[in-house]
Amino acid sequence: MTLIHRVARLFRADAHALLDRIEEPELVLRQAVQEMQNELDAERRHLRLLDQELASLARRRAERVKELSRIGEQLDVCFEAGNEELARSLIRRRLEAERQDQTLAADIEQRNERLSLLKARLEENTARLEAMRQKADLLAQRDAEPPTDTTTRFAGPLVRDEEVEVALLEERRRRAAS
Repeated sequence: MTLIHRVARLFRADAHALLDRIEEPELVLRQAVQEMQNELDAERRHLRLLDQELASLARRRAERVKELSRIGEQLDVCFEAGNEELARSLIRRRLEAERQDQTLAADIEQRNERLSLLKARLEENTARLEAMRQKADLLAQRDAEPPTDTTTRFAGPLVRDEEVEVALLEERRRRAAS
């Protein structure tokens, strides 16, 4: 018998939670907006980290280019002096530096691609967040309006000007994206 009471209590609790969500759409919408804002903040942090990585890779690559230039000058001196043994070791260093430079160039290219994708996703998500905020504002305005009786409720326009503006902005963004 107690098991049946527990199950019944569980169903009632779920039903009450569902009713609470239905009764408070503004709260659910505010929570969704906050979660989206948190995700955007995380994406921005990731973007800054990626920028820092790119700057570090660019500095390392610039060092490699300088090193390759120095090795080239040293090779000139070795060949002028006829010291092939030293020239061999410098050529080995040059080959290693060239490989490192190629690896760094590939890493930079890969991170630039990731950076471009992340920036595009960030812009898209920022637009979504703004749309959600506008919807939340519309909902808050609608809730703030005094209730009207059902006879005069449909006397005015069915669509408010703010809703038309929001729909127009969304349509422009959708057409610009395609």
